[in-house]
Amino acid sequence: MFTALAASAIALSAITTPSSAAPAEAPPDQVTISIVTVNGSGCPAGTSAVAVSPDNTNFTVTYSDYLAQTGVGSSPTEFRKNCQLNLRVNYPQGFTFGIAQADYRGFAHLAKGAYGSQRANYYFQGNSANATQVHPYSGPYSDSWQATDKTDFASIVYAPCGEVRHLNVNTELRVSVGTSDPKATTSFMSMDSTDGNVDTKYHFSWKKC
Repeated sequence: MFTALAASAIALSAITTPSSAAPAEAPPDQVTISIVTVNGSGCPAGTSAVAVSPDNTNFTVTYSDYLAQTGVGSSPTEFRKNCQLNLRVNYPQGFTFGIAQADYRGFAHLAKGAYGSQRANYYFQGNSANATQVHPYSGPYSDSWQATDKTDFASIVYAPCGEVRHLNVNTELRVSVGTSDPKATTSFMSMDSTDGNVDTKYHFSWKKC
């Protein structure tokens, strides 16, 4: 499995708790997440879902129809797929959260000379998006891929205490022909796994207000 690691600092203009405060354990009551809106060619209606882990330490976004491709059998618009999710996170009063890490995985088949990329950002409603993290892949390549965006503790941005701020999660897959022959080859990149879905995992960092 190919692993691409990138250290990221989420630069948001949100109100944060003091960086000197230690992270808290996850809330004891079950956290829930609902999808408020979903848009994008990578997540048509009914093809994405969100679930929180039983211990409230992370949540996963599952996709079942997220594939970018180019070459034989592809339409001109299929080289890029994206998904924009607006999520409401429901958690007990007295807590706030940030995103400490995001793990993405899928499968890629890139012909010699072709290349692809996965990119993502996430931010709280009402604030500017953080810098997009880009993970490139080059052909020839035919294997699973995994990418991780990780934020140092001191750089994690938390939702303002006592306010409801939706979390926006934006992802994109892009495949380019490059120097490959689009009339003889097909290259693709998917957020997909052997069971037909991909679990994109976001790790919470909790603090008490």
